[in-house]
Amino acid sequence: MAGLNKVTVDDINVKGKKVLVRVDFNVPMKDGVITNDNRIQAALPTINKLIEGGAKIVLCSHLGKPKNGPEAKFSLEPAAKRLGELVNAKVTFVGDDNVTGETAKNTVAAMNDGDIVVLQNTRFRGAEETKNGEAFAKELADLVDNEVFVMDAFGSAHRAHASTAGVTKFVKETAVGYLMQKEIQYLGNAVEVPERPFVAILGGAKVADKLNVISNLLEKCDTLIIGGGMAYTFLKAKGGSVGTSLVDDEKIDYCKEMLAKAEQLGKKILLPVDTEITTEFPNPIDAPIEVEACDSDKIPADKMGLDIGPKTQALFAEAVKSAKTVVWNGPMGVFENPILAKGTIAVAKALAETDATTIIGGGDSAAAVMQLGFADQMSHISTGGGASLEYLEGKVLPGVDVIANK
Repeated sequence: MAGLNKVTVDDINVKGKKVLVRVDFNVPMKDGVITNDNRIQAALPTINKLIEGGAKIVLCSHLGKPKNGPEAKFSLEPAAKRLGELVNAKVTFVGDDNVTGETAKNTVAAMNDGDIVVLQNTRFRGAEETKNGEAFAKELADLVDNEVFVMDAFGSAHRAHASTAGVTKFVKETAVGYLMQKEIQYLGNAVEVPERPFVAILGGAKVADKLNVISNLLEKCDTLIIGGGMAYTFLKAKGGSVGTSLVDDEKIDYCKEMLAKAEQLGKKILLPVDTEITTEFPNPIDAPIEVEACDSDKIPADKMGLDIGPKTQALFAEAVKSAKTVVWNGPMGVFENPILAKGTIAVAKALAETDATTIIGGGDSAAAVMQLGFADQMSHISTGGGASLEYLEGKVLPGVDVIANK
């Protein structure tokens, strides 16, 4: 899986051709305003390459989760407008709720080389998109005269939808864009041919969400650091008292198996040695809260752990210092609360200060790194939460699999 043997945008001649690009414009919005345009920015290198190559560029993406067909609040119009401010090209948005209807066909037919057309939210077609409906996939391909499809939406690559996988059956050429290329290279190399020592850091609330990731990474990494809510299930599996902390009782045996597996493979699993505890979960989540540190395996019966303590912060930072490759997915505590963000900040800081290749696996850890201002000190921040997790599990992603090999 390491490296990349897929056809890329550098390998194809797009002059005068219509090119359908699946981008990830699933940007956070509030009252119709984009609150963070990172995903649009991330698509620019591929889009600019196609503009320079003289393609007619048709972009498609989903946004949010519209329930029953078209909903105005999930329109891609704000994303198209933002794109227009970022590129030196004519950008036209087609507000056709059918996505590929007459307006879309006519607009695409009237394009000049270097123009961009942004289609309406692919999820407006409901199950036709999400269940990989053949008719919708064919309509998308027909829009670009079945010429070229470029996949550049890593955040959707783990889903076999009409616009990510199905469409490839109906076009002459397929390629991955620069963003996909970067994601596959960083994540693929980290897991398959890492420079060692390789340290993996997993956080987040539930063990259940990361079962296969834990097992797969144990085989690949030298040290596995476990923080966040999922650490308490491991601590309980080792016989510790964890009070009212979040525990997945059905996964205790699994945690015992993983601890045994690490020992058998000669790998280190690092768990928190101290924990910030309090009587109840903050409500609202960012409310001021009193905390104190105690040993992780001696949490009083009426208290819960909500972040790693100062000794653990030092322990985890020390493990990162000597690493050559670090992959991090999931926060160390309830980082939305300033008082419970210290563990996550400490880990982000340790990664920012190391010379290792540092890869942030999307989702909450990516959000944390950006919020805390450490983004530019990381080697790579993945744009896909679920997709990067499945990649770290060792799964083949449908949106990668369908692209032609070199």
